[in-house]
Amino acid sequence: MDKWTQIEFFVQVAELGSLTKAAERLGMSSAAATRCLNALEERLAARLVERTTRRLSLTDAGREYHRRCAAMLSEMAEAEALINEATINPNGVLRVTASVSFSMIHIAPALPEFRERYPNVAVQIIAANRYPDFIEAGIDLAIRTREHEGDSRITVRKLAETQRVLAASPGYLAKHGAPETPDVLRQHQMLVYNLANDPHVLRFRRGAKVESVPITSVLDANEGQVIRAAALSGHGILIQPLYIVHEDIVAGRLVPVLTDWQLPKLTINMAYQSRRHQPAKIRVFIDFLFERFERLGLARKWK
Repeated sequence: MDKWTQIEFFVQVAELGSLTKAAERLGMSSAAATRCLNALEERLAARLVERTTRRLSLTDAGREYHRRCAAMLSEMAEAEALINEATINPNGVLRVTASVSFSMIHIAPALPEFRERYPNVAVQIIAANRYPDFIEAGIDLAIRTREHEGDSRITVRKLAETQRVLAASPGYLAKHGAPETPDVLRQHQMLVYNLANDPHVLRFRRGAKVESVPITSVLDANEGQVIRAAALSGHGILIQPLYIVHEDIVAGRLVPVLTDWQLPKLTINMAYQSRRHQPAKIRVFIDFLFERFERLGLARKWK
C-alpha cells in the first residue's frame, strides 16, 4: 500500500480506537488492515499501536505520529476544498490583458454588471498593446487580435470580427476633401497605428481588385486612443478597427472614407490556458463576454 493510504488508515485507527472500525470506514478487509498497519510500523521502524485482545492504545511514538499526520491530512483536505471551490464557484482575482482601447471601451464599462453577478471575483486589467507571455505573467485571459498562438497549451476562441476603416473629422474633410481612390491617400495627412502589421502599406480589396498603397504618416503612435484623438481634432485620416471608432462614426464626429474599398478584417480572440479543470472565474467571464457581445450586437455593428 502507498504511504498516504497507510497514514490515512493509521489516523482513522487512532481516532476510532479500533482496527475493525477504521477498516470499515475505508472499505478495507480485516486482513488488509492488519497488513497496512504492519507495513507502516515496519517502514517507520517503530511500534505505533499496542494491541491486546481487549483494547488498542497508541504508544508515545504513535501519539506524536498521529498528531503530525492528523494536522497534515487536515491541511490537505483544506487545500483540496479550496481548489474545488475555485473550480466550481467563481472567486478570486481574475487577471485580464487586452489593448488599452479594448480595455477602456469594452471591458471597463462591463465590469459593474459582471461584478453584480459575481461579487466574489475581483478583476485586474493589464492594458497592453503588445502581447505579453501571459502564462508567465500570471494572466488568466488575453483578448487579442490574432488567430493563432504558438503554444499548444493555449486555447483560442473567436469573440468577434471587426472591419478596419479609414475616417476623418468633418472639419478635416471640409478643408482637404475626401479621397475618392486609394492612391490619393499619398496626398493626405495619415494617422498610423505603428503596431499594425506593415503599418505604412494599406492593402485594399474591392471585389476581385486588390491594390496596395504605401502611405506616409504625419503622426504614428502605438496607442489607438492617441490616433483617435488626433483624428477628432482634425489632424488627418486614421486607420482603425470599428470597435474603436464605431460610436464616433454613429455620432458624426468621424466620417468614413473609401467605403467601397475594404482593408483586411481583424479577428478578436480570447486566449487562455488549456486545462481540464478551468477555474470558474475564467469560465464565467468568457461566457459573460460572449453574452454581452451578442446582447449588444457588437459583432454585427463592426462588420
